[in-house]
Amino acid sequence: MIATLVVHVAPRARTTAVAGRHGDAIRIRVAAPPVDGAANAELVRFLAERLGVSRSAVAIAAGAAGRRKTVEIAGLATDAAVRVLLEGHE
Repeated sequence: MIATLVVHVAPRARTTAVAGRHGDAIRIRVAAPPVDGAANAELVRFLAERLGVSRSAVAIAAGAAGRRKTVEIAGLATDAAVRVLLEGHE
């Protein structure tokens, strides 16, 4: 089972956190700058921690160089992952 999420990343935030929805995507603010993959690494770390999976279970499938990314998380259903991430935002 693999969850597929579309996320909109806002780098250089004060803290890393879910910020709600951005159209059909989940908006996530990351504290790291978009330099040398730092924002992507912070996104993977945050998603793994928040969803209770290992970092190796989280992969950026598309959009590594842009704000809009498709992320795959092994071991979770898409609806469960969305529910956990948006808890308190809808």
